Amino acid sequence: MDEAIKQALDVLNRGGIILYPTDTVWAIGCDATKPEAVSKILELKQRKESKGLVVLVDIPSRITSYVREVPEMAWDLVELADKPLTIIYPGAKNLASNVVTPDGSIGIRVVSSSFCQRLAARFKRPIVSTSANVSGKPTPKSFDEIKGIIKTGVDFVVPQEFDNPVSSKPSSVIRLGLTGEIEIIRH
Repeated sequence: MDEAIKQALDVLNRGGIILYPTDTVWAIGCDATKPEAVSKILELKQRKESKGLVVLVDIPSRITSYVREVPEMAWDLVELADKPLTIIYPGAKNLASNVVTPDGSIGIRVVSSSFCQRLAARFKRPIVSTSANVSGKPTPKSFDEIKGIIKTGVDFVVPQEFDNPVSSKPSSVIRLGLTGEIEIIRH
């Protein structure tokens, strides 16, 4: 695992994109603070910039580096989640503008798979996590379902041996407001 993490870190630090297993599905990722890297992902996925992207962090305390004001309830949700949970926060900061939605919000997930957690911990910056498919096409449920255009369009493919998902489906998604509003986007 150390060699795969080292190679992925090298690509991320150079502004490249990786194909990697997360705690949910296989994803395309890059440094979420580099707009040029994010643009490469958007181009590969044939996705519009206006949709925003999810980013992964290794520990809850990193959320405050990328959100102006974290709603108090978020800490309990992150701590108590028993399956992968992406929370959409208002007021993104310190991220590439093309990661953030037009309303200024950002989806962040504290990752739980050992590979992703170790990668994010060593990277010390948020990593984009978007499903490994062309926009509008079905999300691949396994590495074998990922189309060749995606596999050849990235700079590094993490070896399949590190694919150990907590769930084989996308995370639950909740939007939080600063005054206690909760909207369930995907359960």
